[in-house]
Amino acid sequence: MAKKGYWIGNMDVRDAEVYEKYRAANAKPFADFGAKFLVRGGTQQIREGTAHPRTVVIEFPSYADAVACYQSPGYQAAKDIRMTVSDGSLIIIEGYGD
Repeated sequence: MAKKGYWIGNMDVRDAEVYEKYRAANAKPFADFGAKFLVRGGTQQIREGTAHPRTVVIEFPSYADAVACYQSPGYQAAKDIRMTVSDGSLIIIEGYGD
């Protein structure tokens, strides 16, 4: 059985209105690849190191789905919107013991 895949994003959003356009644009590719939000913003405490104020964790049915979603034309179009109004990091990681 394939292990789940995850996106972990840590962002600083400079324009919430434009970021909402990104969220609208990513809805279809996320649905197409079975994405499930586990964390989407919310209260956080940085106990060690540094981070941006917005953290997102998205689960995919498999690591391959997580990678394919990121590479899809639909997500790349959404990403182009996000890149204009946010700074941060996004990693794609394989789950453990899934």
